Amino acid sequence: MLNYRNTNIFFTLLLVALIAIHIAYGLPYYIYVILLFIYSLIVFWGCYYIGSGFFIRITCKAATDKKQIAITFDDGPAAAHTPEILDVLRKADVKAAFFCIGNRIAGNEIILQRVKEEGHIIGNHSFSHHFWFDLYSADKMIADLRRMDEAMERATGLRPRLFRPPYGVTNPNVKKAILRGGYTPIGWSVRSMDTVTKDSRKLLAKINGAIEPGAVFLFHDTCSSTLEALPAFIAEVKNRGYEIVPLDKLLHLRPYA
Repeated sequence: MLNYRNTNIFFTLLLVALIAIHIAYGLPYYIYVILLFIYSLIVFWGCYYIGSGFFIRITCKAATDKKQIAITFDDGPAAAHTPEILDVLRKADVKAAFFCIGNRIAGNEIILQRVKEEGHIIGNHSFSHHFWFDLYSADKMIADLRRMDEAMERATGLRPRLFRPPYGVTNPNVKKAILRGGYTPIGWSVRSMDTVTKDSRKLLAKINGAIEPGAVFLFHDTCSSTLEALPAFIAEVKNRGYEIVPLDKLLHLRPYA
């Protein structure tokens, strides 16, 4: 399995072998540049592809043949669209998971309480969701995550176990924070790209084409295109004989501490 540890072992051994060859027979120095470039590409892939499991195993979909999927939302609670999305979900009798940003809870406590009361899962998406979050030290990361836990617990009485890394980025420090905090890391198998796709028709075509057993869809409850496409998406899922189930049920996970 390709992971951080095995990659480091392989490239270390390869480097030792190249140095030995270099000493014995000579090698052009650009070989080492190429080696560094290939190593960097692999690590970059591991950091930015959440399904790689490169640093830590992250659950991204369910291993099932049942016609079941889960839908998740990141970056709320947001006064602009979260209540309307909750209206859509309630009307369709669908339960979702909301991975919330802690610094958006203050002033939106009523929205978060509604998320809880209507039976949706609430997860940790960090407190700051800072652009440079993945460059934080492990200590700073865990402090950030615990700050989100505390804000959520004050608002809802619940303490999350499920954690989705900001931007889906992982690295050794993110792994340390997850393990030290006792979190269960959650990814996705279908990235809707709703933060980029502003045309709800294009968004709907993309997500409809990705419906398959065990899929976990990533949306953002901050996007108007998601709000516009969501009713038709839910209808299409049901028309195909699929069931939209809560994330914890689909993945067989305990959502709260």
